[in-house]
Amino acid sequence: MRRRTFLAAGAATLAAPSLGLAQQSKVLRFIPQTDLSFLDPVFSLAYATRNHGYMVFDMLYGQDSNFRASPQMAEGHVMEQEGRLWRLTLRDGLTWHDGEKVLARDCVASIRRWGARDPFGQALLAATDELSAPDDKTIRFRMKHAFPLLPEALGKLPPLLPVMMPERLAKTDPFTQVTEMVGSGPFRFVPGERVSGARAVYERFQGYVPRGSGTADGTAGPKVVHVDRVEWTTIPEASTAAAALRAGEQDWLEFAANDMLPLLKRMRNVRVAVQEQAGMMCFMRLNHLHAPFNNPGIRRALLGAFEQSDYMMAVAGDDQAMWKAPVGFFTPGTPMASDEGMGVFQGPRDYAKVKRELEAAGYKGEKVVLLGATDPTFIHGLSEVAADMLRKCGMNVDYQLSDWGTLTARRSSREPVENGGWSCYMTALTGVDMTNPALSAPLRGNGDRAMAGWPDLPEVESLVGRWFAASGLAEQQRIAARLQAQAFQDVPYIPAGQFLQAAAYRSNLEGVLRGFPLFWNVRKT
Repeated sequence: MRRRTFLAAGAATLAAPSLGLAQQSKVLRFIPQTDLSFLDPVFSLAYATRNHGYMVFDMLYGQDSNFRASPQMAEGHVMEQEGRLWRLTLRDGLTWHDGEKVLARDCVASIRRWGARDPFGQALLAATDELSAPDDKTIRFRMKHAFPLLPEALGKLPPLLPVMMPERLAKTDPFTQVTEMVGSGPFRFVPGERVSGARAVYERFQGYVPRGSGTADGTAGPKVVHVDRVEWTTIPEASTAAAALRAGEQDWLEFAANDMLPLLKRMRNVRVAVQEQAGMMCFMRLNHLHAPFNNPGIRRALLGAFEQSDYMMAVAGDDQAMWKAPVGFFTPGTPMASDEGMGVFQGPRDYAKVKRELEAAGYKGEKVVLLGATDPTFIHGLSEVAADMLRKCGMNVDYQLSDWGTLTARRSSREPVENGGWSCYMTALTGVDMTNPALSAPLRGNGDRAMAGWPDLPEVESLVGRWFAASGLAEQQRIAARLQAQAFQDVPYIPAGQFLQAAAYRSNLEGVLRGFPLFWNVRKT
């Protein structure tokens, strides 16, 4: 079904007589920030894919709002031999959506697939001598050395997610997307109702057995579902999304555009709240494979052109309570954040000086393909500022706009720009994703295994390894400060500020958890 046809059909449906209240209360209608372009949460860093992943799949551990890991699919674990042997036991009642029982060997295959892609997973597997399933309910790790962050790795919140899949799916090449959605999570994906660019549908998985104790908090605790069906409708235009929320045609808007907040706050029966207190960390991702940004001198010179407040005002307006600049490579207010190397962002921006420094570093007018996106709104704002900044620096800019789904597909290309490749793009990750070296995918410099852009930065990787081996918080903080200083030299990406986004939802929704959208614990009254 084409998007235009779907939207026309949707308008007709909305104009039809409403369903009974009892039936309406069992359907939760959600407007995601971007369309669901990729289904595999081990394949894509997109947040829509992450949110989808938490619905369809489950993980061995969860994390609460204080980032404490606790067993989820695992009943618990035993650690022996001074942290070099871990035994994880699966809890009872775990079944796949196809009716098969979840087995330990499924989980072993899933961990291996995820660990081939994710930086935290790579660190875990590098420290592992043996990962096996001695029986149907036991997962065994024999470590080369103590790895106390194992539960945090297997319960990590940011993409890429360590979701559990049936062994037959988990044996898929890590760099090939799994499209058959068979998980063991609280919802089943309905592939027949998916409309690319417009719609995704989920139904409650009747066979899901939540944990029997604890409190729902983040991805930890019991995942109790109170609705029968969740419908995602992609509505890129901010005023159309707000109107649908006001009319009761939609229940929940993931992120409201900043300029729509005054209107939303005046609406009856609508609540507005900042759900993700760590905010969004914005940055320019650079392609390290091809000119001009394969040159570290050019990357460093460009730092002098970044006025982070320009980017933040473009996405969050004049209200400085909603943004922070300048920021470094770790989320402000978290233990690893520091002022190390931040002097590069002080003082007025001198574009003529930056142009001279770019030329001295070897810039010869190579085309710079800046990928921009028209959705979500904040990415468009960031992209517009970036295009203007690069032109002021005298760079040969080819600014190419598309929707976000198209951008995320194109950024996987390693080809030079003349063959459809790219040079840079603006993006953002939640602050949760960038609190430390274990979680921050864009910080890593492990070449072919790194996030798109593929920086190969040995000094950065050496410091990340030392951070993993640190004996305590104080040592971790010292290493993190050195890592930030090195990042300002090697420039895996360029930080552009932190901002907060507000969600909006109908006042008859209860139990909405803090953080990114999670669809258990939510009731419609």
